[in-house]
Amino acid sequence: MHLIPENFKKLPKVESPRHIVFCDFDETYFPHKMDELKKINLKSLETYLYNHAKKENLMIGWVTGSSLKSVLEKMEKGGLEYLPHFIASGLGTEIAYFDENHILFTDKKWEMKLKESNFKVERVEKLVRKIKRDYHITLILQTQIGNSKYKVNYYYRKQDIISDARNIDILRKLANEYQLGLNINQCNPLAGDPEDCYDVDFIPTGSGKDEIVRFILEKYRQSKDNAFAFGDSGNDLSMIKSVENGYLMQNATDEAKNGHDTLAIGEYSLGILNTLKEFIK
Repeated sequence: MHLIPENFKKLPKVESPRHIVFCDFDETYFPHKMDELKKINLKSLETYLYNHAKKENLMIGWVTGSSLKSVLEKMEKGGLEYLPHFIASGLGTEIAYFDENHILFTDKKWEMKLKESNFKVERVEKLVRKIKRDYHITLILQTQIGNSKYKVNYYYRKQDIISDARNIDILRKLANEYQLGLNINQCNPLAGDPEDCYDVDFIPTGSGKDEIVRFILEKYRQSKDNAFAFGDSGNDLSMIKSVENGYLMQNATDEAKNGHDTLAIGEYSLGILNTLKEFIK
């Protein structure tokens, strides 16, 4: 358990939600290039979420590749007022909730699921060495400060279309042999990543953004027909496709749009707000 800043407010508690919203954080809910109009749109979305949570209509959670520490820092920097009902950080490897006393606690059932996966950082490091030695594929370790103990992330620098396709296929096959979950998607420079790289994330098997959706829907006994998901990049596609109402933001990357063609009605928080208003009366 950890204390979180007291200036953050909690949305009203929802015991039996009619709808559950799964939302990526960076460049979906939270724009890195913030301006006054985006702040106004965020405030409008927060007001909408508060009112619908109060009616037991709606529960929202952020499902993000960022660490929880990073999310809270960005909330403070961007002037966000309300915490969501849950935050699934580290690419959906940790789930955090918040009580009325501003104490953070984790989902014990989800933690047990991850422990049973027998994920080990040492196995990831062994695989990365094998990839370099036997296949001459170099992965560049990303900064791990504040990251989940269940996620190790690297960059893969782009070469050419044929080489990249071959190398990514090798990474997927070897990760499967080593019993590791793997997420690969093109980096988004707007979120602070290099432009010429792929994100390569090793996580436990049975985890990830789509698995978070399944777990939360089961926990609250809700169907995917009454769930919404919003994202902006390739690592959101599995989450978006796990619900009946999955949307990419209009500011989504080309990679993501090539994998999914249903767009929200606008960019960032405005797109989330407009889309929810359209479907949740």
